[in-house]
Amino acid sequence: MNKQTVLVTGGAGFIGSHLVLALLARGWSVTVLDNLSPQIHDADSPLYAAIRDKVRFIRGDVRSRTDWVEALEGQQCVVHLAAETGTGQSMYEISRYVDVNVGGTGLLLDLLANTRHSVNRLVVASSRAIYGEGKYDCTACGVVYPVARAASAMERGDFQVKCPRCAADVRLLATDETSKIQPTSLYGITKQTQEQMVMTVGKSLGIASVAFRYQNVYGPGQSLSNPYTGILSIFSTRIRNGHEIVVFEDGTESRDFVYIDDVVAATLAGIEHPGAAGEVFNVGSGVATDVASVARSLIEAYGADVPTRISGNFRVGDIRHNVADIGKIAAALGFRPQVSFGTGIGRFAAWVGGQQVKADGYERSIEEMKAKGLYK
Repeated sequence: MNKQTVLVTGGAGFIGSHLVLALLARGWSVTVLDNLSPQIHDADSPLYAAIRDKVRFIRGDVRSRTDWVEALEGQQCVVHLAAETGTGQSMYEISRYVDVNVGGTGLLLDLLANTRHSVNRLVVASSRAIYGEGKYDCTACGVVYPVARAASAMERGDFQVKCPRCAADVRLLATDETSKIQPTSLYGITKQTQEQMVMTVGKSLGIASVAFRYQNVYGPGQSLSNPYTGILSIFSTRIRNGHEIVVFEDGTESRDFVYIDDVVAATLAGIEHPGAAGEVFNVGSGVATDVASVARSLIEAYGADVPTRISGNFRVGDIRHNVADIGKIAAALGFRPQVSFGTGIGRFAAWVGGQQVKADGYERSIEEMKAKGLYK
């Protein structure tokens, strides 16, 4: 795809600001639509400051038709990153998550379907959350896609994923793009809907559309003041305030952590590579890292002396494990992650060390979930 004009929604956010700077370096003319949500941005947000004078910036809301009309003017490509994120919060901020993630995307697609525009490529940020518990192997039943774990079992301390057919413990497999979609959180449902809307309407309009199912993205620039999402940021803020790290469940739950530079590289390929059109891709490291190991790595990186407590508590809607099969994106776009977790955590911790210590809002977020019956 020739480098022309691109609109990045959420372009002042974590992924968005890094992507914007990469696009500018590659010769794109960039417009950003972002509402500078206070849950993510401080008053002097460094993410916004990094792009503010380099792009056409529109402070607006994806729920506003007027803002979309202004932002879409003259654009050849749209990268739609703007969304409400956070599994736990989505389970009680339901209207807001649906309005932003589904309603905002609906407005975009309605304008593309019913007004004159120059958009010929559309990239949407989906999520691994759409897979729910993901893909597993059962000794007796073979490949299975377990449903959400029972709260009654987890309250007894049994956090293992079970076979949906015989109820035996099962072994994690990498989740590929053909795996069953069955989100276990409201956030996951909105991302599934958003992805399907874009891919369906984009095809009908003849707009080359691409969806990226991002895993757990981390790196410099991640919000350190948002207690609802980003386990590395939450743990880092706890450590720097001298507070204990609380690890949910038994600490062996795992995630696929992918470094921001790798996510930007994959997204650029989706924007520019002809072979991306009409496709859905996982974007991850292909490696599962357990949460207790994350806590230990951060404590070591900061040289801190804070306790870690394996709490046995859990959040309704959380999954047990995830790891992405990234074979498809490697074959189609030549994408292979370049930054290991060990290297990435060092870079992240070095960046955090240069930031102002943020207030720790973790306890408040837990109390909110407890009040809604979502933290056990």
